[in-house]
Amino acid sequence: MPYTLQPAGGYDVDVETTEYLDDRIDAPDRWILNFGPQHPATHTTLRIILELDGERVVRATPHIGYLHSGFEKLGEHHDYNQYVCTVSRMDYVSPIVNDIAWHHAVETLFGIDLTPRCKVIRTIMAELGRIQNHLLCVGAAALDLGAFTGFLYGFNEREYIYDIIDYISGQRFHPDWTRVGGLMQDLPDEEIFKKMVKNFIRVRMPKALKDMEVLLNRNRIFIDRLEGIGTVTAEEAVAWSLTGPLARAAGVKRDLRKDEPYLCYADNWDGQGAEAVKFSVPIATTGDTYARYLVRFEELQQSVKIIEQLIDNIPGGSVNVVADGKVRIPPKGDVYGSIEATIQHFELFMHNRGFDTPIGEAYGAIESANGELGFYVVADGGRCPWRASTRPPAFINYQAFPKMLEGHQLADLVAVLGSINVIAAELDR
Repeated sequence: MPYTLQPAGGYDVDVETTEYLDDRIDAPDRWILNFGPQHPATHTTLRIILELDGERVVRATPHIGYLHSGFEKLGEHHDYNQYVCTVSRMDYVSPIVNDIAWHHAVETLFGIDLTPRCKVIRTIMAELGRIQNHLLCVGAAALDLGAFTGFLYGFNEREYIYDIIDYISGQRFHPDWTRVGGLMQDLPDEEIFKKMVKNFIRVRMPKALKDMEVLLNRNRIFIDRLEGIGTVTAEEAVAWSLTGPLARAAGVKRDLRKDEPYLCYADNWDGQGAEAVKFSVPIATTGDTYARYLVRFEELQQSVKIIEQLIDNIPGGSVNVVADGKVRIPPKGDVYGSIEATIQHFELFMHNRGFDTPIGEAYGAIESANGELGFYVVADGGRCPWRASTRPPAFINYQAFPKMLEGHQLADLVAVLGSINVIAAELDR
């Protein structure tokens, strides 16, 4: 069964839940509802223990899930390129953003400055990943509240982004696309890539956004289900360390693309004085579920503007750095035709020597769709990280869920949970 119902002061209470019920044992009119871990509206392998007074939630105790993936420990056994296959699976809604975040942290550790061409391509794909993530979150918010058509509006465009990812990386769902100092390969055909992206941002996306806006933004049922629900103040958002749309919907003006700029979000990203891409960071003040929806909806439009500024201005040159030391994977064509490339490939892979890594530690973070996605990397000079730890936004944001839900109706749970956009692999990692 997706859930079970039992008296708070009654019998057959799950052993795991008794610690939460000790002070409620004299309240026989309270009920315990196990919501999940397999429930359609949880969107993932979550379990939420609810204490109910009728239809009203008195207490919510979330369990972080049952994925058991061991992602962080795997980082100690994969080299700095291999591990991208693991981080790609942490936020499986927009995997390409994870790739960019991981190698941003590694390149911070190594002190590598990417080529202008790589920065532009990574920025475009990072924004497509943000769109990919927000489309699912906004579409699922509509679906959970009964608007199945809204879900289809978002999901259709997500599929087209997968087509673009498949084209540049050869893999549709988990691209494993970045490498230390660059990308796994250059664009197969730059003109085809531009054509696909322009078709998305100029034709498909505006129509989808208009359809969703007409369906939802003035829909009285949709608005009534979201306004005033799951409210978080700016002070509470800071105290809970919330980031991303959750914090910005509460009035917290923080976005790493502005506050700690990287890639094309920073001035002089090309080394010749180029200005950072121009975009606005939407900020709301009410901090409720409807504000979080509106912030994500506006961020979709801002991402389109960022891509529009870059798509016709992709620099030439290499997508990979030419750096001192053995950090760059040689192009496959060179491996077969150059003795230097063959030796470099042999040392990186066959001889198991790996990279010439420093001894030190670094933290690198980017602004993902759900907030600050960072990796803390400790290197001991070996081919693999000594320690790789992640700051996943879903894990941090999810801790505020009980605060958001308490006092609301049971039916509000799916609206609040959907507005957090919890990703299971970022919880039980």
